[in-house]
Amino acid sequence: MIQDIQIAHRRIGSGHAPFVIAEMSGNHNQSLERALEIVDAAAKAGAHALKIQTYTADTMTLDLKHGEFFISDPNSLWKGSSLYDLYKEAYTPWEWHKPIFERAAQHGMIGFSSPFDFTAVDFLESLDAPCYKIASFENIDLPLIRRVAATGKPLIISTGMASVAEIDEAVQAARGAGCKDLVLLKCTSSYPATPENTNLATIPHLRQLFGCQIGLSDHTMGVGAAVASVALGATVVEKHFTLRRADGGVDSAFSLEPEELTQLVVETERARLAMGRIHYGLTASEEKSKVFRRSLYITEDLKAGDVLTSANLRAIRPGLGLPPKYYERLLGKRVARDVVRGTPASWELLG
Repeated sequence: MIQDIQIAHRRIGSGHAPFVIAEMSGNHNQSLERALEIVDAAAKAGAHALKIQTYTADTMTLDLKHGEFFISDPNSLWKGSSLYDLYKEAYTPWEWHKPIFERAAQHGMIGFSSPFDFTAVDFLESLDAPCYKIASFENIDLPLIRRVAATGKPLIISTGMASVAEIDEAVQAARGAGCKDLVLLKCTSSYPATPENTNLATIPHLRQLFGCQIGLSDHTMGVGAAVASVALGATVVEKHFTLRRADGGVDSAFSLEPEELTQLVVETERARLAMGRIHYGLTASEEKSKVFRRSLYITEDLKAGDVLTSANLRAIRPGLGLPPKYYERLLGKRVARDVVRGTPASWELLG
């Protein structure tokens, strides 16, 4: 049995609604007003947490525009940008963090962030961040994981691109530095990800291997993968979120809009509730429906001594007569008394 964990006021585990995280990322498009609108919309849609990212272009990479520092992949959403310029466009100014977290708190949502270096951890600690997320591209940065784990706060690690050995190294680093409350997120680090590359069957295997809460960081379009992940045991779901994909932005193409986020919150909880337990036979809610099963009924008026035949005995609805499995056994038997059409068949009719 995997232990529940607690992040701020939310319990995370199989007995609770999936913990839905709306990831703002760079969808604020460098407007604090828009960032706060995103927080409001996420809360209205029912998200339980709002996540941002804490870095600057200089803490992420070098200001170079050639070679591996330039995105030339023709299939990339960010083709034609240098890494430095991309991060400069996408970063969330640090002075915005406090108002964003405060707005989230006003709605009862948990505001937190992904730090990308030690300075970001120190800054987020000054804001009393309730938990931390390690992004997929940083899950091999064991010194960063140890620094975050040493805060004693709950830690969420995305596993995109990581081998089992690399995930184990990350988990050992986190546990060894003091992390007690750990969540691993199955993730495919392509943008957008395709369903074929999502491999949700990994979720129960991850839980078995590492004995912690498992979730999904989902970059596919729509909510289908996220709903399916809950059926496989995911207790946390993270999706990028924007007001309108048409507004553009570095992550807008694979982000949910408000109506879709509402659907995600509702449908993942339905999926959790629907899993239930192994059960056969009537449930309490089906008891009233039992009467509508088929059963054996007398379909013609009969006199005492008449023989039951296929003409006067049928399996019909409702279900107050003998089960249809007794049909052949009753054929050829004589009724012991007069019987009116519409009488449920019973052993008593035979005397």
